[in-house]
Amino acid sequence: MWFLALGLLGLALKYLEVGMVAGWSWWIVLSPFAMAVAWWAWADSSGYTKRKVIEREERRKQDRIDRQKTNMGMKTSNGQRPRR
Repeated sequence: MWFLALGLLGLALKYLEVGMVAGWSWWIVLSPFAMAVAWWAWADSSGYTKRKVIEREERRKQDRIDRQKTNMGMKTSNGQRPRR
């Protein structure tokens, strides 16, 4: 995502001829888009994206379980069961 934002910023600066970016070659200005495509291709082919989605879902699931246990009085803030 950062490559895409950097590419859009560079494209805008080049088009509007702002600062030193105006003198740069178009290849340099457009290279972040190529890097974004390469990153997405690697992330999808290696399973990185899927692993991150699964980790996020597991974290949300565990937070929900912890919150429900706390609301039922089965778990205190330090993770211990309350004394009776």
